[in-house]
Amino acid sequence: MSDPQPPSFTDLSHNAVIAITGDDATAFLQGQLTNDVEALKAGDAQWTGWCSPKGRLLATFLLVKRPDGYLAMLPAEIAPAIAKRLSMFVLRSKAKVEDASARYKAFGLAGDGAGEIAAAIASGDALPMRTAEKDGVIGVVLEATRAVLLAPPEAAATLAETLASRAARAGPETWERASIRAGIPIIVAATQEAFVPQMANFDLVGGVSFRKGCYTGQEIVARTQYRGILKKRMALAHVDGATPTPGQSVYSPAFGDQSAGTVVNAAPSPDGGYDFLVVAQLESLREGNLRLGSPDGAPIAIRSHPAETAPQ
Repeated sequence: MSDPQPPSFTDLSHNAVIAITGDDATAFLQGQLTNDVEALKAGDAQWTGWCSPKGRLLATFLLVKRPDGYLAMLPAEIAPAIAKRLSMFVLRSKAKVEDASARYKAFGLAGDGAGEIAAAIASGDALPMRTAEKDGVIGVVLEATRAVLLAPPEAAATLAETLASRAARAGPETWERASIRAGIPIIVAATQEAFVPQMANFDLVGGVSFRKGCYTGQEIVARTQYRGILKKRMALAHVDGATPTPGQSVYSPAFGDQSAGTVVNAAPSPDGGYDFLVVAQLESLREGNLRLGSPDGAPIAIRSHPAETAPQ
């Protein structure tokens, strides 16, 4: 049983919001993203990704269904380039992709009761991957212990005061650590095109549909799924005495000077050291002998990894 985690809230200014609107917005996104956009009902949210033609993740999004289209939240460092590149594929579709960050101030809630707090503020039910809205504030419950709130700029100060009365104010590292422990891979500039979705366990968190039609990179993603050629998976890890950074290589004796994997996201642990997500060779995860940055770098402790990587 995990220790209690008091709720906290974080200013998510390091994220951006992209709006996709227009009569063809659903069809357009259905042909681009890894998840089944057409299956979203009003008020639904989902994790989804956008791949290169080679099936490698360019971005991972929190996608929210809105009455006039969709909102996608992703790291601000890659948002402008992603919006620009995604717009190039609109062609003759009646769809528009634009940066909507100026219209929304984002906050993240993490810890025990986070979902219920967000649902109460937005006057909705605390159901996973569902949204509600009150007075312009959109509440997105991710799970019981994490939620996102999007507010128009004029309502942001009031929302922050409301959150402060129910949760402790925390820095971005607290939110990042909660996302890491939830096993959600967030693609940043250093990790773009590094992983097919299954390497980053995106299929295990509901970010990939294998029953929808074609989308960019779908052939590679499907081949990886059905031909049993997946050689890497993502794990929750911890390291002391070193600072892992996204895109940094990890090593194991079996692969010598050749990289055995890559850091996805990392955040300081309240108990010291760093918690992080790492995509690594299945063999290395089974052996638990990874090291950070070099073959003789700081030893990495694997906290958990998918059942597929467990010893047979």
